[in-house]
Amino acid sequence: MEIFVSQIMTGLSIGSILLLVALGLAIIYGVTGVINLAHGEFVMLGAYAAWFLQTQFGLGLLASLVPIFLLLALFGWLIEALVIRHLYDRPLDTILATWGIGVMAQQAIRLTAGGELRYVQMPESLSQSVNILGATDSAYRLFILFLALGLFALTWGIYHYTNFGLKLRAITQNRAVASSFGINAGRIYRSTFAYGAGMAGLAGALVSPLKSVSPEMGTTYVVDAFMVVVLGGTQSLMGTLASSGILGELSGYLAFYSNDTIAKALVLLAIVVLIRFRPQGLFTARVRA
Repeated sequence: MEIFVSQIMTGLSIGSILLLVALGLAIIYGVTGVINLAHGEFVMLGAYAAWFLQTQFGLGLLASLVPIFLLLALFGWLIEALVIRHLYDRPLDTILATWGIGVMAQQAIRLTAGGELRYVQMPESLSQSVNILGATDSAYRLFILFLALGLFALTWGIYHYTNFGLKLRAITQNRAVASSFGINAGRIYRSTFAYGAGMAGLAGALVSPLKSVSPEMGTTYVVDAFMVVVLGGTQSLMGTLASSGILGELSGYLAFYSNDTIAKALVLLAIVVLIRFRPQGLFTARVRA
C-alpha cells in the first residue's frame, strides 16, 4: 500500500508541474493559434524573477508570486503588441519569431545574471514532509498540486463564466463573425497572450525551488508543455488537465521501474504513436474557423 500510494503521489506531483507549465501554452495556442516556442523562456524568466526578488529584495517565494505573474503578463502583452499581432495567420513566421524571442531572452539572462546555476529557497513553512497513508511526500509538492488545480479552476471559470470568456470563445469559433458583432479580437488576443505568459512565469517561479535555475531550463519545459497540449487536444482545457495527470502517472510509473531518461523516451514514443493514429489528441478539438 505504501508503494502504491507513493507512486500515485509521485505521478500527481509530476502531473501538477506539467499542468502548471502547459496551461499557459494551451491557452495561447487554443485561442490565438500561435505556436509559441518562447513559452519555455517565459517559464525560465519566471524562475529568474523569483531568484532576483529573493536575493535582491529578500522577498519570499510565496510573496513574489503575484508580482511575477504581473511582470510576465506585462512582458507577454508587449511581445504580442510589438511582434505577434503582425503575424497572425502566418504560422511559420510566428514559429520563427517566437523562437528568436526565446533565444534573445536566453542571451539577455546570460548577459545580466550570468550563465551559472542559480537556486531559489523553498518556503520554510512548506519544507517539511507529510505522511499520507504511510507514504511520505513533500509539503511543497502538495502545495504545487493544490495550487495548480486552483489555477486551472480559475482559468476554467474565466473561460466559461465571464463576459471575457464569452468573447474569447466566440473569437475562437469564428473571428470574422465575432468581430462583426463588435468584439475587439486584437484586444482579446493580447489579453490572452498576456495571461498565458503570466501563467508560464508562475510555473517557473513555483518549480524554481525544485530545479536549478539556468538560462537553458526553458527548453525542457517547452517540450513537456507541447506533449501535454498535443495529448489532450489543442483547444480543450479539460484535455490539458487529463493529459497532465496521465503523463505524470505514466512518467512516475516508468521511472520507478527503470530511470528518468528511459521513462522520458518511452513517454515520447507513446505520444508519437498517439499522434499517428489520433492526431487531434485524446479529446477532440474544435476546428478553428
